[in-house]
Amino acid sequence: MGYRFGLDDVEYLRSAAGAEALAAVGALPLADGDRIADVAFAKRLSPDHHAAVLETVLLRRRAAGKVPFADGLFTADAVQQATAWPVAAHRAERFAGRVAHDVTCSVGADLAALPAGSVGSDLDPVRLAMARHNLGDDVPLVRADALRPVTRDVPVLADPARRDATGRRTWRPADFAPPLDELAAACAGRDLAVKCAPGVDFAVAPWADEVELVSLDGQVREACLWTRGLATPGVTRRATVLRTGGPKWTITDAEPDDCPVTPPAEWLVDPDGAVVRAGLVRHYAARHGLAQLDERIAYLTGPQPPPGIRAFRVVAHGHYAEKSLRAVLRAHDVGRLEILVRGLDVDPNALRRRLKPSGAAEATVVLTRIGRTPTYLLAHAERT
Repeated sequence: MGYRFGLDDVEYLRSAAGAEALAAVGALPLADGDRIADVAFAKRLSPDHHAAVLETVLLRRRAAGKVPFADGLFTADAVQQATAWPVAAHRAERFAGRVAHDVTCSVGADLAALPAGSVGSDLDPVRLAMARHNLGDDVPLVRADALRPVTRDVPVLADPARRDATGRRTWRPADFAPPLDELAAACAGRDLAVKCAPGVDFAVAPWADEVELVSLDGQVREACLWTRGLATPGVTRRATVLRTGGPKWTITDAEPDDCPVTPPAEWLVDPDGAVVRAGLVRHYAARHGLAQLDERIAYLTGPQPPPGIRAFRVVAHGHYAEKSLRAVLRAHDVGRLEILVRGLDVDPNALRRRLKPSGAAEATVVLTRIGRTPTYLLAHAERT
């Protein structure tokens, strides 16, 4: 759970003496082998707050590139739950031109992306003090319970804590802080956006008008539950794919989802995880002229992959058995092997050890199920 900061720690860290201590400790590598010496150095600089200084330097390194505060103050949980900045900026676009209220603002990472004049509140006085440091004096901040909003008639953003008192992650929305249904009830009649982990079962939030899954650089980062005026009319599910330094794209369940089921073609496509988790594989296939290999498996196939993705050019496929796959790998001189599995109970690492590929070529083998048939597809990964 990390070091437990107090208000006195925050006050010190915001002072000139604290800034000097942070700069001095920040210049250290803080390697594991130097821990005793580093702690002793921090104690000499700051006898009463050395633990807070050390923790802050380590948290700043973990937060680098994720939040917009180079010299920010954080708790370990706040860094863990903070939204990557491109994702927060994307989410904030729906609030454009409107003052909003972040009712679980924590140290201010999401609030920083909202339009100017937006308000932040939190129950934790330490996190609010950190948010004041991170955001400056012009951002309205107040200590308040998210279940008793102190604003009216403005859209609400919430990011409930998803760890219990022991620091363990919880997936039960009733155990969130605040609980998901209680939050929705407290904000009934208001435009609401709730950030959630992408693995949450969204059937537990029937009040959400739209569920959006967002990925960044190939990793699914969050789900957002949108209601009322923040939701898109006619859309209940959306997947948005973000790339650092590149264009973003989105797909929704308002688009056609007619696609055939066919045998493997020249290319195999593994849709972005946001598309899969949003249940939009067929919509993605229809948009790009692809087909499914199996109605229950998320792999797609076709004569041409979509642009800008990592796709797989199929060179061989057939019934999967270890003995026959070993022979295929020898025939194609494969030594460097990536193994992808979906729909079969196969451990890729254990299988690679048993296959013992030893050739000069590099390839990817995809193991999946087509109907009831376990199937392999040998392919070369290419960036389209």
